[in-house]
Amino acid sequence: MPTPPPRRPIRELPDELISQIAAGEVVERPASVVRELIDNALDAGATQITLRLQAGGVRLISVEDNGCGIARAELPTALKRHATSKIANLSDLESVGTMGFRGEALAAIASIAEMSVLSRVDHESEAHAWMLDGRSGELSPAARSAGTTVEVRELFFATPARRKFLKTEATEYAHCVEAVRRHALARPEVGFAIWHEGKLTQQWRAVSGEGLVALRQRLHDVLGDDFIDNALPVVWPADERFDTDDQLRLKVWGFVGVPDAARSRNDLQFAYVNGRYVRDKVVTHAARSAYEDVLHGQRQPVYALYVQIDPTRVDVNVHPTKIEVRFRDSREVHQAVRHAVDAALAAPRSASDAPPAINTGVAPAGAASTPPSPTPAWPSAQPRQEALPWQQHRPPEVGHRVSDLSALWQVPPRSTQADQAATPLANAPTTALPEAPAAAPLPEGEWPLGRAVAQLHGVYILAENAQGLVVVDMHAAHERIVYERLKQQLDTQQLTSQPLLIPASFAATPEEVATAETCADAIGSLGLEVTVLSPRTLAVRAVPSTLAQGDPVALARSVLGELAQHEASTVLQRARNELLATMACHGAVRANRRLTLDEMNALLRQMEVTERSDQCNHGRPTWRQLGMRDLDALFLRGR
Repeated sequence: MPTPPPRRPIRELPDELISQIAAGEVVERPASVVRELIDNALDAGATQITLRLQAGGVRLISVEDNGCGIARAELPTALKRHATSKIANLSDLESVGTMGFRGEALAAIASIAEMSVLSRVDHESEAHAWMLDGRSGELSPAARSAGTTVEVRELFFATPARRKFLKTEATEYAHCVEAVRRHALARPEVGFAIWHEGKLTQQWRAVSGEGLVALRQRLHDVLGDDFIDNALPVVWPADERFDTDDQLRLKVWGFVGVPDAARSRNDLQFAYVNGRYVRDKVVTHAARSAYEDVLHGQRQPVYALYVQIDPTRVDVNVHPTKIEVRFRDSREVHQAVRHAVDAALAAPRSASDAPPAINTGVAPAGAASTPPSPTPAWPSAQPRQEALPWQQHRPPEVGHRVSDLSALWQVPPRSTQADQAATPLANAPTTALPEAPAAAPLPEGEWPLGRAVAQLHGVYILAENAQGLVVVDMHAAHERIVYERLKQQLDTQQLTSQPLLIPASFAATPEEVATAETCADAIGSLGLEVTVLSPRTLAVRAVPSTLAQGDPVALARSVLGELAQHEASTVLQRARNELLATMACHGAVRANRRLTLDEMNALLRQMEVTERSDQCNHGRPTWRQLGMRDLDALFLRGR
């Protein structure tokens, strides 16, 4: 048996060790120092911030700003532990509106590195700045314009063991750039410059303007053409123009990538709460759930989303690096983000002037990059409320049972006898196609998806529009149309329950039992009836009628598992949508079915007015545009 260690007395730790422990929580690598110093610069009202690095930030980190500066008498206090100008009492802590607020960053950094602070207050009577040596505490006059420069040299010199855990200079430099990039995406009105080893490596100039116009330009500058050219604006609530300075309301804005722009990694997902970059499960889950209906496989969406909320309704003091937050009402935030993103994705791009293009792998001859069209400030991200030209006269709704897919959008047969003779499946049972909107006012040449000209191998519809050639996967497109119509019809009806002949009992966890008891009303409103048989057993006695063929236990577990975390209808909607997607897939037109030109045109017109018609139920694209320049490049025209 090992000998127990001798008892040690309880005693206070020395201040230096306390600061080094705090530094271990705040400073993980050079990028942590960069983040903290830029936070302070932004809080000081800086409009231009310059970062200078050596050896990836290990040898030197210098952050220079043109903010309000620090008065001479306050400079020595600035390096003391928990010294700050941003909070003074508990009320201030509960309504933090600044990037930094704890006052431990400078003291922690000074305990593990050599630090100096050079600052001059704007409009100060003295004509020079003052430099503070972090080690000796000495103040000396120096030359500088208004603002502050903080230099950090030889990071972790006082804790060499931690320095061994740093990566290569290139890796640490990349993390520093990422830290600046996250700040730049939140503050378009601030200019940023990064110097490494005496060379200017990154620069993002301050953007004039406001709202989505300025944000769009900053996203273009930082993330590039690929992101912004495939992004949709998000504004919630979308029924009014609101001022970003009004902090008393919950608002969501930003840009989200179209489903086709999704990536295998989540490295282009940026979420901000009151201007602070966060990794929050509520926001991330809400954004991802909005893509469930349009994203293929395990692809990750790309987005830059900004949530503004009353500071008293969010706690930013839950993580040492302030990377996580806690909302007072997480369901409200989840619902707002999800609805905002879902509304942006719902509007069909086939009704816009920027159709998705086919990548031919051939650059058009003499093609010049077309600058993106300017985005109006705070545009509505919801689907258009006014009727589009080809929506003016829509066919009357046909009443039918949900399961009777053949009753959807009947089209009278118009094919001639010769057409039927040439159609192998003409006499086979077929699924009805959508009826073309009657008397569409738009001239034929202005239809977004154009005029059908042919069908390719019974799979693709070829259409001609103003841009060139449109290729449509007819099964995928019709599948989405049927799916959206089924969802719309279900949403307008009361959700009914179907009792089970034999209740399905299952062994439950204490958390599931507690949720079933406390959320009984919410569960019942979803069409489920879950009762407690014992402290460890639950029984499902009724399920939603539309999900009667599913697994009642699996449905109950999924609802109970997420009911406490997210909006009550989210889980049920996902299960319901999976069932409807399966029904729509079986009800959509199949490959190798020959369509008449009238049927093809009817499908194209319905795509133009159907939400999310750019992707099928499984997230695959339904159509692609091949422009005239692409065709010219394929045949080397103009070369």
